[in-house]
Amino acid sequence: MRRSEKDVEKSSGIITRRAIVLGGLQLSMMGALGLRLRHMQVEEADEYRLLAEENRINVRLLAPQRGLIFDRNGRPVAQNDQNYRVVIVREDAGDVEAVLTRLTGLIELTPEEIERTLREVGRRSAFVPVTVKDQMPWEDLARVAINAPALPGVRPEVGQTRNYPLGQDFAHVVGYVGPVSDYDLSKMEDPDPLMQIPKFQIGKSGVEARMEEVLRGKAGNSQIEVNAVGRVMRELSRTEGASGRNLQLTIDAGVQNFTQARLDGESSGVVVVDCTNGDIIAAVSSPSFDPNLFVRGISVADYKSLTGNKYRPLASKTVQGTYPPGSTFKMVVALAALEAGVITPEGTEWCPGYLAAGGRRFHCWKSGGHGHVNLNGAIQQSCDVYFYEIAQKVGIDRVAAMAQRLGLGTRFDLPLSAISEGIAPDKDWKRRSYGQDWLVGDTLNASIGQGYVLASPLQLAVMTARIASGNAVMPRLIKTIDGVEQPVSAEPMGISPRHLRAVQTGMDSVSNTTRGTGYRSRVVDDAMRIAGKSGTSQVRNITKAERARGVTRNDQLPWERRDHALFVAYGPVPSPRYAVAVIVEHGGGGSSVAAPIARDVLLSAMTGGMPPLDAYPSSQRDGIAARFEAMPMHEQFRPKDGKSRA
Repeated sequence: MRRSEKDVEKSSGIITRRAIVLGGLQLSMMGALGLRLRHMQVEEADEYRLLAEENRINVRLLAPQRGLIFDRNGRPVAQNDQNYRVVIVREDAGDVEAVLTRLTGLIELTPEEIERTLREVGRRSAFVPVTVKDQMPWEDLARVAINAPALPGVRPEVGQTRNYPLGQDFAHVVGYVGPVSDYDLSKMEDPDPLMQIPKFQIGKSGVEARMEEVLRGKAGNSQIEVNAVGRVMRELSRTEGASGRNLQLTIDAGVQNFTQARLDGESSGVVVVDCTNGDIIAAVSSPSFDPNLFVRGISVADYKSLTGNKYRPLASKTVQGTYPPGSTFKMVVALAALEAGVITPEGTEWCPGYLAAGGRRFHCWKSGGHGHVNLNGAIQQSCDVYFYEIAQKVGIDRVAAMAQRLGLGTRFDLPLSAISEGIAPDKDWKRRSYGQDWLVGDTLNASIGQGYVLASPLQLAVMTARIASGNAVMPRLIKTIDGVEQPVSAEPMGISPRHLRAVQTGMDSVSNTTRGTGYRSRVVDDAMRIAGKSGTSQVRNITKAERARGVTRNDQLPWERRDHALFVAYGPVPSPRYAVAVIVEHGGGGSSVAAPIARDVLLSAMTGGMPPLDAYPSSQRDGIAARFEAMPMHEQFRPKDGKSRA
């Protein structure tokens, strides 16, 4: 049926209106898209350009150079050495096993190193370098570099590793570094981004750990261009970080090495303190260990040999170990009694060989007794009964107060690991610790440095330095930081000079009179004369039955049941400069074992090297010279002419 002209016109109008609406909608959409494109390309161009750059440019942290550590004379004790290593990149190597086979013809690679490399290569992306061998000698690195064209994917590199040139001498003082562990991160509230760098090392013990933030430095960064899969294409810029600050210790490496060698074979701790300013001149714990083993990754066998050693080489006996100070504590009791006015230096006590108290006998080391004895004689001959008597007169609280005044029972703030506080007990301490009252027997035991009293060699050295100088010297281990001198503290203690002289005279008598317990370890050169006090602390109880039949000698007992040997001393007597404290674990008698060590170490500190032979009694010189020649010292600290200065 043919449509009318009117119907056709009507249909055309409808189509035209629809076309206009659709066209308008299309134009609106295109306009909106155009406006959006303009907004993105013009107004937000900078933001999208930044996002694109972040997809293309990565920023990598650059580890700074760790600060160096020196002794007081500028000798390096912790330094950064070049670490030569070889890495391999799988995508460049192709057949990795074949390349490693060719590499073994140039350098020594163990089957374990090859297996580890293949395992690492398989786990990592093809473009990531994998270390094949590090800590290589320069000759091996040069051989690899020369043959590089025949070793696709192999690249020699130079990094840095921590090195301790004096090995075991400073192991307990300086400590060592090691890779950051999950445990390390768990202890940090806001970890430095450097901690995320693979194999980044931080201080694990000693000065390295306690001064970590000073030694670490600040990170640098490198901007590198990477492709879509993260492969490095080129380095765009580099900003080097700030190196860590350098430290200078108060310790003299020569005295430290001499002391370490002198203690060879002993389980012992020795501390030398400068009486004038508190500088720690030597702090030696024996036996020691090589900290370089931990830096490079200690083997299971080496670690077991250290942890299984009954002499505990990993523990620092100088600050961590605490021991009954024995008779070295008697100067504390004497000063407490003198200051309290309950005795005079001239007053005497009667020693029949024991004191009866609390239903038991407290024995003197000399079973027959010392008879009437004054302060000088009591210190000189180490009469126990004299100190039993005066300790009861002065009371434990005043003894404890004097002990703390002299540095015992104090945890000194030094950058060392696990510093012990020790114990200078009083009545309140026992009540807090045990919920018990203080007994008269506790006072008598404490008066001769037994019972609850505990002290470290560091504390005993500080005590001796304070007695010698009359000043409250504070021990100092860091001399300078980047050349800036660190504070020194040595204020007067306020103890009567007359009372100090009385105790000093007694210590002089110990070492320089024929009846003194340390006379055999005297110094015959008046310019270097020393004053000291021996101590022997029991680690077992002596029963009444054993005392009746005769006390078993130390050399007849198992090592761990023998007495500890102690000796404290200072010198030179006319003008005290250095104080020393020696503990030989289960060594036996203080005067026979610890005193000779103290003398040798003090002479080394006073002369700055090997002790001179003419400072010793003539009858002892041949034996001492032979001992010095046999000591395992570093060659750099031996006299240049090959002969001992002794």
